[in-house]
Amino acid sequence: MGTLFKNGTIITASDMVQADLLVEGEVITQIGRDLPVSGHLVVDCTNKYLMPGGIDVHTHLELPFGGTVSNDDFDTGHKAAAFGGTTSHIDFVIQPKGGSLHDGLTAWRKKAAVAQIDYGFHLAVTDLRPEVLDEIPSLVAEGVTSLKLFMAYKNVFQIDDATLYKTMQVAAANGMIVMVHAENGDVEASLTPKLLAEGKTDPIYHSHSRPREIEGEATNRAAIMSGMTGCPLYVVHVTCEPAVEAIRRARAIGYPVMGESCTQYFFLTAEGDLGKPGFEGAKYICSPPIRTEHDQAVLWQAVKDGTLQHVSTDHCNFWYEGGVGPWQDWAKQYNGGNWVEFEAQDPTYRRPGKELGKGNFAKIPNGMPGLEERMMVMWEHGVNSGRFSPQHFVEVMCTNPAKIFGMYPKKGALTIGADADIVVWDPNLKHTLSVSNTHMRTDYIVYEGMEITGKPVQVYLRGQKVVDGDEWLGSNGSGKFIHRHPHAPVL
Repeated sequence: MGTLFKNGTIITASDMVQADLLVEGEVITQIGRDLPVSGHLVVDCTNKYLMPGGIDVHTHLELPFGGTVSNDDFDTGHKAAAFGGTTSHIDFVIQPKGGSLHDGLTAWRKKAAVAQIDYGFHLAVTDLRPEVLDEIPSLVAEGVTSLKLFMAYKNVFQIDDATLYKTMQVAAANGMIVMVHAENGDVEASLTPKLLAEGKTDPIYHSHSRPREIEGEATNRAAIMSGMTGCPLYVVHVTCEPAVEAIRRARAIGYPVMGESCTQYFFLTAEGDLGKPGFEGAKYICSPPIRTEHDQAVLWQAVKDGTLQHVSTDHCNFWYEGGVGPWQDWAKQYNGGNWVEFEAQDPTYRRPGKELGKGNFAKIPNGMPGLEERMMVMWEHGVNSGRFSPQHFVEVMCTNPAKIFGMYPKKGALTIGADADIVVWDPNLKHTLSVSNTHMRTDYIVYEGMEITGKPVQVYLRGQKVVDGDEWLGSNGSGKFIHRHPHAPVL
């Protein structure tokens, strides 16, 4: 007995057709018109769309950062993702200073023991000693085919140009892709103390400390190294015109460069949101910062014309009002250096959050929630607004990330033999986004009050229904690690 999805409209990256779809076990086995119903559980999808499960390749679940740890983990974060139509994601493993890449991988595997949707890992290289460079090729056998390097966060994560170049050489030789956080961290490290010394401590000055120019410069520098080494480059969270233009130039001359933006950069602005009165702007601090309406228009065009291939979230949420309740024992444990193994968050307290930066924008933990809303806000403002077609929505939100990161066609497609990660989407269902109905562990969302039309009504993970309306049917441990393949295409 299988599950037969009847009378729906199937949307892929290239087509939009009315057809039935049969799932047997964990995979799609038939697609066609008027498939026989005998012996199958029938899901009536009249007036509904069937799309592949969304893929978000940029998340930070349970990330130690800025003197605290991000709220959502592989339990709550996965549940929220699924309610938003995302069935797979890739999280960033951080190599501990002085440790190996596999030390970080071991720590993140422990965190993922409670996984409820499917997941993969990128490996963030923070300490490239010779033995660590030699370790990189072994990651491919582990199903980890992507590395991340930070060109920012001086004295924390930032690497130098030699490290970036050497890593790209090794990655290229092993069919891997290198991702970069592209900001000139040395310039930021000069700007920030100057602003603070001048008494410019409010959240708005976060954007002054990380101007567009340093993102464009770092993006261009990484792109040139990509061209020199032949290593595929993926620039994460692109925010502004100088960075988009650097990617566009590199692609025009044949360099293997790709990029993404994140949902928040299409909707929030430094002046209107970071500049809100009092400390409220802290809600919107992330790096690189949110920019201007002009940059938003540039990003929409870049996603439309293929200069940017994906829209992710960089989901990394912290309490706006944290440090509430009996959290001191946890804080003592964290400060004691046990940063990779800590107890699950007790619902009776809030870890320290954005309030850590009151009086000093540089101490505000960077990041915001967004994993749940991604598909809905991009449908509303991408498809419903006429910026692009439903097919292009699926291409950007589902298929492209699967191809770029070695998961296709198992993920990101509704084809025979693919995992049955299926979103039943009601294009006419109206919904108001609010912290009151989110499933993320947060005390605010950045799209509060946004009215959208179109949302998931059922979500299936490898053939198993995990979301049915407002009901959660998933379970801890049911999410599987996605073993990704090297030598993925450059789109």
